[in-house]
Amino acid sequence: MKLLLRILIAIVLGIGSGYVMPEWGGRLFMTFNGIFSQFLGFLIPLLILGFVAPAIGELGAKAGKMLVITGVIAYGMTFASGMFAYGVGAWSFPRLIAGGSAAQNALSDTSSAGGMTPYFSVDMPPLFGVMSALVLAFVVGLGIAYTNSTALRRGFAEFRQIINRTIMAVIIPLLPVYIFGIFMNMTIEGQVGRVLSAFVSIIAVVFVLHVALLLVQFCIAGLVTKRNPLRLLYKMLPAYVTALGTQSSAATIPVTLRQVKSLGVNDSVSGFVVPLCATIHMSGSAMKITACALALMIMQGLPWATGEFAGFVAMLGITIVAAPGVPGGAIMASLGLLGTMLGFTEADNALMIALYIAMDSFGTACNVTGDGAVALIVNRIFAK
Repeated sequence: MKLLLRILIAIVLGIGSGYVMPEWGGRLFMTFNGIFSQFLGFLIPLLILGFVAPAIGELGAKAGKMLVITGVIAYGMTFASGMFAYGVGAWSFPRLIAGGSAAQNALSDTSSAGGMTPYFSVDMPPLFGVMSALVLAFVVGLGIAYTNSTALRRGFAEFRQIINRTIMAVIIPLLPVYIFGIFMNMTIEGQVGRVLSAFVSIIAVVFVLHVALLLVQFCIAGLVTKRNPLRLLYKMLPAYVTALGTQSSAATIPVTLRQVKSLGVNDSVSGFVVPLCATIHMSGSAMKITACALALMIMQGLPWATGEFAGFVAMLGITIVAAPGVPGGAIMASLGLLGTMLGFTEADNALMIALYIAMDSFGTACNVTGDGAVALIVNRIFAK
């Protein structure tokens, strides 16, 4: 919540400063934004490698029928939620969001907007591309799992800690300054009103989508278990409310575990599924990222297609594995895919971060509550 408050303050100050900022101040913030975005681009492949490789290695060590079934259900729900968001967004966003050249100018690269240029730039090319990082993470993660290499497992676990610490100590504290520069620049360009009105529409639609998704998930669980889905969902509300406050699937595990047991899921299934789903079940996050990405593309008048988004969502469900341990970790991990698969610019990514964090608690709550539906289905399969 502190991060959300800082970003909201940065947006307000950025809009206000856009009306009074002298040229030298604008160029100073453009310089900072250029350096920050370069460092973020350098970090993204390392983040994917550091998150995904040890996560796959740790999951592989628990290989078994219950793991496979839980993983398939969780991934299936994550993919379906992303495509559900795409379908609803494709129908509703063109009616709610104005597109065209004006919005495109508002979201253009901030390094040259408003006639201002940075004082200097620093190139930080990534060591390898996003897809190379994802493939390498798979190879290393599966290698760790099948060879049971304790040295590699420990090394990549420590590498994950380094990336996590870098995000917490550098990216998260400086993120509000970056957002400040983006909104200051949009104000100078005279397009901030259009973008903010679009933000409100997107947030409203995504919130309704979260409610609809939970109803669908528990209707499926209710059909499988032959129980009232509304009563099942009602029993998960304490976990939902807790996740709103913690903004962390991992921190909510004790409450989620208690509520899942209250649904009648046996101890062995709940003790396995709940901690696992806190890492791999990301329905709410996938829904937010997909909806926001589609909305920004519509705002800019960019072409978008079902096949393109299906591929993006399929990769997204894998890339954001193990990201819930970091505030905003899912959107950080997805920035590379947004750039390589959807053609997002640095300014687009900045707006994606702002939008995502504004709804972060609701997405986490959706993830956590949906874990109950996954646990009910797995329990039904193994209770036979």
